[in-house]
Amino acid sequence: MPYILRSVLVLTALSGLALPVQALSPALAPNASVTVDRAGVFDYYVLSLSWSPTFCLTHADNSQCSKGYGFVLHGLWPQYARGGFPQDCYSPERLTPEAVRFGRTIFPAENLIDHEWRKHGTCSGLSALAYFRAADRARTQINVPAPLESPATTHSDTAAAIARSFVAANPGIPSGSVTVVCSGPQLSEVRLCLNTSLAPVACGKGVTHACRGGPIRIPSVR
Repeated sequence: MPYILRSVLVLTALSGLALPVQALSPALAPNASVTVDRAGVFDYYVLSLSWSPTFCLTHADNSQCSKGYGFVLHGLWPQYARGGFPQDCYSPERLTPEAVRFGRTIFPAENLIDHEWRKHGTCSGLSALAYFRAADRARTQINVPAPLESPATTHSDTAAAIARSFVAANPGIPSGSVTVVCSGPQLSEVRLCLNTSLAPVACGKGVTHACRGGPIRIPSVR
């Protein structure tokens, strides 16, 4: 077989091995058919405040559980108004040592720093440091109702009553901007919806109370 013809056949065979566009990374294939969450493309944030005593019922060896915390910062999560949220976005930003140092001042445990940045912060469109600073501003602008600051005894209340207490403690917050999440019969988190400027707004689709009906248990901080 002539050399030129052999070369043409080899090249033709190799061309069949080319990867489809969908297999390329989003950075290399911006027009790919695969849906990829994009950094900075979202509608609002959910600020998640975790009730540490409930977390510590099943994670007693976690470093935060020896410090007597009540509500702690879980995260600041980009959300879509239509429901759902972006996660693990491609971002050129990296978790810098400066961001890690700042993260240690706002999160109750160090393992949250990398997790929250990787899963949620990369979708914010911010640098890691700017994202953690936004989370800190969001957390510190919210007043925790006095009965939930540091209760010394376990008590019960309904999810609706807990949400109303946050609205009462933060004048101007829309009633539809606060939701309560439970872990079994216990209070687990309070989530507040904020716009991209960190002002309270009504929550979008899918962000609702997630607790059983009737009173729920609020473990004490001691």
